[in-house]
Amino acid sequence: MFRQRTAWPADGLAPRTVVVVDDRPIGMFDSGFGGLTVARALIDLLPDEDLVYFGDTGRYPYGPKSLDEVRRYASQITSWLVERHDVKMVVVACNTAAAAALELLRFETDVPVVGVIDPGVRAVVSATRNGRVGVIGTIGTVQSGAYQRAVHATRAPVTLTCTACPGFVEFVERGETDGEQVHVLAERLLAPVVKAGVDTLLLGCTHYPFLARTIADVMGRDVLLVSSADETAFEVRQILADTGIGRRTAGKGTHRWVSSGDVAWFRTLGARLLGPELDGVEGWEWA
Repeated sequence: MFRQRTAWPADGLAPRTVVVVDDRPIGMFDSGFGGLTVARALIDLLPDEDLVYFGDTGRYPYGPKSLDEVRRYASQITSWLVERHDVKMVVVACNTAAAAALELLRFETDVPVVGVIDPGVRAVVSATRNGRVGVIGTIGTVQSGAYQRAVHATRAPVTLTCTACPGFVEFVERGETDGEQVHVLAERLLAPVVKAGVDTLLLGCTHYPFLARTIADVMGRDVLLVSSADETAFEVRQILADTGIGRRTAGKGTHRWVSSGDVAWFRTLGARLLGPELDGVEGWEWA
C-alpha cells in the first residue's frame, strides 16, 4: 500500500509529498470455521490485501462459554496477531467474541479493530419492510445483549426478536450443513422468529451462512436472510480508505491460515467451505 501525505520541511522550503508504504496484513479470528464467511467476503472485495486468519478450533465453541472466558481468548488472539504477525487491523469475525470483547480490544490495541455486529445491524434495519426483524446467534451472543443494544442505538422503528440457536455451530464444525437432523433442529430453534412474523433475519453468527439453505427453507421465501460478512468487508474497505492503510501494490494478496486444533481437519473442511485459497494450514498450540 502507498499512502501520500504532505510533509512540511523545517527549512521552510516548499512542502513535498511523502509516500508511506504499509503492506502489513489484515488479521482476523474466529472460534473456528465461521469467520471464513468474512474471509471469503474480504478476499473477494479486497483481493490485493494480505490476510492472516486464526481459527481457535482447539477451544471452540465460544457460544456456551462465559463472556469473561471469551474475552480472555479474544484478547490473547488479538495480541498474538499484532505482536507475531504485525497486522494493521484486526477483524473480530466471531459474533460471540465481538459481543464480549470488542470495546476491550479497541482499548488494548493500537490498530483498528472491526467487529461484525454493527455492520450486520445496519443492514438488517435498512432491509426490513414490515419493521419486524430477527437475530439468531449463539447463547453467549444473545445473552450479552449486544444486538439488542446495537439495534436500539440505530433509533430505527423496528421490533426485534432475538433467538439463540445452540447446536448450529457444532453442525458446521462437523461439516454437516444440510440433512434431516439439522433441518429438524432448525425448525425447533427458529420457531420464535417464525412466530414473530419477521421479514428480515440477521444471521448473528458467522457460522450460520453455511446453513443458509436450511434456514431459508424453515423461514420461507418471503424472509430475507442477512449475513454480516459482506457488510463487514465493506466496513473494512472504508476504514482502510479513511486511514490510508489500504494496500495498493499490484498483485494478489497472500493468505495465511492458522488453527489451534486439528490442522488436517481445518484444511479439509476449511477448503470445502472457503475455496481454493485455503491451501495450507499452520498449527498453533497455546502454552
